[in-house]
Amino acid sequence: MNFLAHVFLSGKEKQISIGNFIADSVTGKKYLDYPEKIQQGILLHRSIDTFTDNHFMWRKSKKVLVPEYNHYSGVIIDMYYDHFLAKNWKNYSKEPLTIFTDNFYALLNNNFTILPTKIQNFLPIMIEENWFKCYETTEGLEFILSQMDKRTNGKSKMKNAIDQLNEHYFLFENDFTIFFEDLQMFTQKEKTILLSNSLDK
Repeated sequence: MNFLAHVFLSGKEKQISIGNFIADSVTGKKYLDYPEKIQQGILLHRSIDTFTDNHFMWRKSKKVLVPEYNHYSGVIIDMYYDHFLAKNWKNYSKEPLTIFTDNFYALLNNNFTILPTKIQNFLPIMIEENWFKCYETTEGLEFILSQMDKRTNGKSKMKNAIDQLNEHYFLFENDFTIFFEDLQMFTQKEKTILLSNSLDK
């Protein structure tokens, strides 16, 4: 899953959501350098990624893109799925997406010094371009895909991936809906396990 889903699945625990957000920039056992709740967020992120990579619906979606985008297919599907989460946000949260987004950006800014350098470097751009809100529309998603394509010097061809989304829109949305229901249940169990392990220390 991509940024928006990871943060949403973190729930109300602010430090867990920070850990979940920064996890891709924290390799190996370096997560142990962070406070306990952020560690839990990083571990939760890794569990979510493993679950996602092995889920039959996510793999089904990815298969559609593999001939065109090869190893970038998974990244693109994660972004498609963030789009469907943002688009259908009211089905998953009572808190408006705009408020959720603004609160999370503020949380990151208030904890800026603890963020990995890589996150610190792109965070101002992410906030200025308002990536979370962009996911809500296909036009916004196309903009983010184009930005990511630039970072690969055009090798990923991500700027063209909006075409496949439009062509198979309802197929991808159905895959996401089934997948995300399973992911939410899995994540809830994982958070319970992480909390239990913390209490046992």
